[in-house]
Amino acid sequence: MAFEMNAVVQHRMEVAPGLLVLRVSPVGWTLNEFLPGQFTTIGLPGSAARIERADAEETAADPDKLIRRAYSIASSSKEKQYLEFYIRLVHSGALSPRLFNLKVGDKLWVSPKITGMFTLSDVPDDKHILFFATGTGLAPYMSMLRTDLQCGKGRKYAVVHGAENSWDLGYQSELILIQRFCSDFTYMPIIDRPEREVTPWTGEVGFVNKLWEERYFEKKWELNLTPENSRVFLCGNPLMIKGMLEMLEKEGFTEHTRRNPGSIILEKFW
Repeated sequence: MAFEMNAVVQHRMEVAPGLLVLRVSPVGWTLNEFLPGQFTTIGLPGSAARIERADAEETAADPDKLIRRAYSIASSSKEKQYLEFYIRLVHSGALSPRLFNLKVGDKLWVSPKITGMFTLSDVPDDKHILFFATGTGLAPYMSMLRTDLQCGKGRKYAVVHGAENSWDLGYQSELILIQRFCSDFTYMPIIDRPEREVTPWTGEVGFVNKLWEERYFEKKWELNLTPENSRVFLCGNPLMIKGMLEMLEKEGFTEHTRRNPGSIILEKFW
């Protein structure tokens, strides 16, 4: 093997069937500095066992080859002891069924290189921030909030998190707690399969785009959200991103690049 298992599982919690919060600590090296919202690559060899409930592999993985995938970091950049990842189980996937089989103390590979442009670096301090996510697209926002959230300074923050059901709303307790103690922060979960709920769901139903269409945050905050005073982050399902882009561009919002600064910052997971 030309690779070394250079990290260890410090903590794991399956927050719902198929959703895993995984914390890993470096072994024999120090975590590099990074910006909230960035990602790194983690991996396991093909010889690593898969979780039993995953689908069988159509083609057996090479036991001596490292299977690696990029994952956004959910932990604060101020945390120097571990990296946290929010991972969805892809039953037919190569890596996630192996990651789900890890236990505390198990080894894995983590790239020391952390990179990515999906950050708050280019957002001026006076702009309101709206984070729209589906599924595990919430991960980079958790890093941003845990690192950079400032209350009482006039800037508004919002997290809109879409999932099929309430049990798929990872980090919900933490986000509710942030909302309770920070009047400038709004958390809005929304689900699209309310008929499957064990108890009646009394929150928002539909897709995340609905909250923008209905001007939810403008009514709540009593202000007009414009490309001049706001920045919108999009992360997750490409269909969500496409729909949001279409709505936002009609209102004068533009996609941000370093060469052409804009008011929409996006990250596609697949």
